[in-house]
Amino acid sequence: MPVGEPLAWPVVDRDGALLLDAGAVLVGEAERDFLFKHFAPHRGDVERLELTPEGAESANAASAAEAPTTTRDMHLNIGALTGLRPQMGASGAPMHPCRLIGFAPNEALFVTMPYADGRPVAITPGENVEIVAIASQAVYRFVCTVHALSHSPLDYLVLSKPANIRRLRERRSIRVRAQFPVRFGIGEEGSGYDGVALARGISALGLSVSAAWALGRVGERLRVSFQLRSGGNDTTIETTAIIRNVQTETGASTQATLGLELDRLTPAEQMAMKVYVFDRQDDVLYWTGSVR
Repeated sequence: MPVGEPLAWPVVDRDGALLLDAGAVLVGEAERDFLFKHFAPHRGDVERLELTPEGAESANAASAAEAPTTTRDMHLNIGALTGLRPQMGASGAPMHPCRLIGFAPNEALFVTMPYADGRPVAITPGENVEIVAIASQAVYRFVCTVHALSHSPLDYLVLSKPANIRRLRERRSIRVRAQFPVRFGIGEEGSGYDGVALARGISALGLSVSAAWALGRVGERLRVSFQLRSGGNDTTIETTAIIRNVQTETGASTQATLGLELDRLTPAEQMAMKVYVFDRQDDVLYWTGSVR
């Protein structure tokens, strides 16, 4: 891939997603290095074997790995709304509302007894339960073992220290991890695209992307294009984005992470964004009653 001169052919990722059009120009080696670090560039004019679904899933799983969240990281407060369900046969079952009423020095939790149809949920000491808890800034999901059931001075459960903690979403806006190419063009006007960035997160109205360099200043606009694949449907989003924040990545002299707001989406594009996000946040569907 030559630097500083128009490409003679388009460049695609391992799954066929378009990264650069023929005629695009790489402005420097840093941009070329970014492409090979985050994608698997191939010439788009050459036929090749497709990546197997198993290989794609493995690649996505490896990229999603991150440091585990601790109980302290969740910042749970007394009275926090929680949902609980037995882990055995839990797939598709609803969460039952309860509240966090205390902590122990060993990080065990005390929660009120969950009820379903006016009756206590059948729970046995020693079994594992799944918990979804609404903290001050985010929603978390984790697993506990039921240590004991108590009926004085009220019905409550004693749960073990949370394990397998997973952050589900921000309270203000549902966000999910993402990894797909986002083509960008500098400025609001113009045709074609100048380069490609990597989507790191997505909400219904915005993106977090990594780029080989800071693509602009806060408040400036970019042209962006990317493809969303959800539920067997492919939707191409082509719109403009406002740069809301720019951060230099740790350990990288030029790479940057940008927060983009997509403020000119069509109704069809808005729906595609919401479907993509909610397809990856099915945990929210388990909430019942007044717990939301």
